[in-house]
Amino acid sequence: MTTATKIIFIAALILSIIIPFGYYLIGAKNKKRYKRTIGANAFFFFGAFAIASIMLLGGPEVQAASGDSAAGLATGLGYLAAALVTGLSCIGGGIAVASAASAALGAISEDSSVLGKSLIFVGLAEGVCLYGLIISFMILGKL
Repeated sequence: MTTATKIIFIAALILSIIIPFGYYLIGAKNKKRYKRTIGANAFFFFGAFAIASIMLLGGPEVQAASGDSAAGLATGLGYLAAALVTGLSCIGGGIAVASAASAALGAISEDSSVLGKSLIFVGLAEGVCLYGLIISFMILGKL
């Protein structure tokens, strides 16, 4: 990648973060603001993703040997699998912690003797993220 391409990529990435955040801060204080902010964020994120894809894939084509391309494909898919395992397990763990922690806070506010029991459920929900991270380390260890 040339220096100009890197600058354009970084600028697109920064704009995809700054513009939706500014739109959120400047917008009117109502419920439609959240939907519009999420829409603007998705638009600029996927726009930056499209620009990055065009810049990365639009370069000169390089012919690789057939043995190297098979090993490169397997390594690339391994990295993709590790990223998906970590990302999806953390999303699932975040959803579970959100539900368990809010229920635990409600139960603790009514009866403080259930603190230990409720922390166990919150800890189990956090364990989902750790299991995903361990599996991704195992995948990366095999590459």
